[in-house]
Amino acid sequence: MEEKFNAVVNETFDFQLTKEDLQNLDIVSEKKSANVIYNNKSLEIEILESNFHQKKYTLKINGNLYKVKIENALDALIAEMGLSLGNASAADEIHAPMPGLILEVNVAEGDSVKKGDYVCVLEAMKMENALTAPRDGKVKSVTISKGDTVDKGMLLIEFEKEND
Repeated sequence: MEEKFNAVVNETFDFQLTKEDLQNLDIVSEKKSANVIYNNKSLEIEILESNFHQKKYTLKINGNLYKVKIENALDALIAEMGLSLGNASAADEIHAPMPGLILEVNVAEGDSVKKGDYVCVLEAMKMENALTAPRDGKVKSVTISKGDTVDKGMLLIEFEKEND
């Protein structure tokens, strides 16, 4: 099976590339800029921003700005499953990371929780996923009950804002 890559440009355009496509590019690179010959056309590319770990780049190509995200097959599978890597942040809401069945709800409106406390258990693809509080706080609302079926992205639990 040939390794494939997906390049998402300006969150609008998707380009499917194979390893062979990438090898056929004629690139002359100098630190933050490069000249690429593609389809017998010369493109001047300047890398304005790069985040190697997130595979995100801001490029200036022949004077135009483009935000590019590179994905491989594993990245596509992770996104399809509703998972993400490295996106930990304090939040006021917990949303379902994937579709599934609620097996347990461990909090109620008004409960105080500490960061990392188990708030509910979601069964998805025959695996139990314990969801935890993203920060210390007070539960504002619980929109689920044991036995509920949830869709990816559905609001499960909301916390009072830190300034409330």
